[in-house]
Parts: sequence; structure tokens; C-alpha cells
Amino acid sequence: MMHRFTVLFVVLCATFHIAISLTDGLLRNGDFKQGPRPWQLNGTVVGRHNAIPSWEISGFVEYIKAGQKQGDMVLVVPEGAHAVRLGNEASIKQKVKVVKGRFHSVTFTAARTCAQDERLNLSVNPNVEKNDWGILPMQTLYSSDGWDSYAWGFQADFPEVEFVIHNPGVEEDAACGPLIYSVALKLLNPPKRTKANLIKNGYFEEGPYMMPNTSWGVLIPPHVEDDHSPLPGWMIDSLKAVKYIDSDHFYVPEGKRAVELVAGKESSLSQVVHTTPRKVYVLTFTVGDANNSCEGSMVVEAFAGKETVKVSYESLGRGGFKRAKLQFTAVSERTRIMFLSSFYTMKSDHSGSLCGPVLDDVKLLSVRTPRRAA
Repeated sequence: MMHRFTVLFVVLCATFHIAISLTDGLLRNGDFKQGPRPWQLNGTVVGRHNAIPSWEISGFVEYIKAGQKQGDMVLVVPEGAHAVRLGNEASIKQKVKVVKGRFHSVTFTAARTCAQDERLNLSVNPNVEKNDWGILPMQTLYSSDGWDSYAWGFQADFPEVEFVIHNPGVEEDAACGPLIYSVALKLLNPPKRTKANLIKNGYFEEGPYMMPNTSWGVLIPPHVEDDHSPLPGWMIDSLKAVKYIDSDHFYVPEGKRAVELVAGKESSLSQVVHTTPRKVYVLTFTVGDANNSCEGSMVVEAFAGKETVKVSYESLGRGGFKRAKLQFTAVSERTRIMFLSSFYTMKSDHSGSLCGPVLDDVKLLSVRTPRRAA
């Protein structure tokens, strides 16, 4: 009897592990390496709705290989990679198994081609009655390579959803539209406050999937375009994105992950925490640079209750950090903690791409009220 129980337990654990692992990594044919058959292509244009394995397409969709030309312009795709280009009102979609009731994030890598004002609609549509969707603008280029990775979060209301990427653009040239060359999914673990830190996910270790073959981080979109932040615990409440970075490709002060405030005061993030009125709290955090040629004078502004602090950091673009502190007295039961960068900064590699200070190791603790002088 005990042996049968042990076998059943092992099988259940294995099944659970498989279910979880299905939500972390590339979608089926998420890198588009499996392409249409030659007879399903008219040049680069895909001719059948199911020609790309594991995907269903609609509208003007092209299958692009590295070095593909469009007139006199070479469409730059990372070496050895394949991509799809979405023309006017074109879309790609795939049914994905998820964990019902849990939060997930999608990461995809994209680049502009013709238009400057490109954007993408993302949606999760299990049925016609409900549709979770978001709009991701692509006007601003943040990487030096011409490619950016974007994250988008959603809550799964069904065990299987249909994920859609749609280009709503209307250009004179129907072929103009963004390139997409990888799509991945990750199950997000809900962050919790602890006695050692009242900030959820203060070390930024929980976040969207990082593409292992890219070196430019992942952009977290503004909250107004994303109802469920792919950076658990945090809200991007600015007009521009913040960048999620990892220690494999950037300098990170603590742990494996951090955020880079890449768009000045238009790039901010915040979190609302429970506090006790008239109680004193201390907010600590680190400010640095990502070792990505982001040089110059940087300032991170932190806000908590009615207090604020500006932390200056002189960056040589080679990595490093300093610690900072803000003490405040809570005036309500809920206090917004917010960070932003005071200035716009561009990389010194002449790419014209935006960069900024790194924020990490955010911690909030209550302290005893300082004694008044007699």
C-alpha cells in the first residue's frame, strides 16, 4: 500500500512539474524556425492561414530570413534566426495551455521596419465574451541593435487561451509593419510582503521571461497599456516603459535582476504599501548603472508619503552602485512608493538609444519613532 502511494505521489509531482514547465519558455515554434513549405510562399508572403507550424495567421504576413531584402533595404534579423512581419491589419495567434487563475507574462522580440509610429495589439481571447488586451507602442527605440523585447501580463481565466499579436497599422505600403522573431510565456509567482521587507518583489527577482539569445533586456510597458503588470508587485505608471535587466548581460547590484529607468521622468514605477499612520518608516534602495555605455550624471528621485529624496550618481558606464535612504512618517493607511529618473540619458555608443540609472534592492521597514529632545 505504501509503495502504491509513493508511486502515485511521484506521478502527481511529475505531472504538476510538466504543467508548470509548459508555461516557461518559447511557445511552440515561438522562434519561427519551422517555416512554410516553399509552395506555401509567394516570395516572402505566406499564402495559407496555417502554413507556419503551430501558428494561425490572417492578413498580409511575410516569412523573413536573416539578410532578406526589401528593395534597397536589408531587413536585419539576428543571425540564423527567422521572423514574421505583420502588414496592415495582420495577425498571428496560437492556443496556449496556462494555469487558470494565475498571472502570466508574454515576452516577444520585435523591430520596426518602414513606419516610425508602429504599435501592436496583444490579446488573450479564450472566448467571445471576454477579451484581455493591450496596446504596445514601438515609436521609441531602446536598444543599440534595432530590436527590443517587450513583456505583457495577463490573468488566465481559462486553462487554455488564444494569444494574438495584431498589427493595427494602416500604411500606404501594406508590407510595412513590425518584425517579430521570438515569443515566450512565463508563469508569474505572486510576490508577498515579509517582516524583513514591506515591499513586494523589492529585489525584482520575479518578472517576465528573459530571452536567452538576446542582450537588450525586456521592456515593461506603462500601466495604462497593461492592466496586469508583468513585473509582479509593481506598477509602471509613466508614459514610457522601464527596462527589466539580468546579470547575464548587465551589471546588477544585487541578485540576478533589476530595472533600468530608461526614459527620464517619463519612466517611473511605483507600489502602494500598507502603512500605519504616524508610524516612521525607512526606505532603502540602490542606484547604479548597467555597464552598458550609459555615462554621465544621473539622478533618481524617490517619493514616499510627503517625503522625497534625490540621489545623484555619476556613471562611467562600466557598472557600479551606491545605496540610498529615505525616512518618512506615514500619513495614511496606504502609502505610494515611487521612483523615477530626473534626466534623459543616451548611450555613448552613438546609437541614439535611451538608457538610465539602475534601481535595485528596494526595502521598506518600520522603525521606532525617534525620541523627542527633552
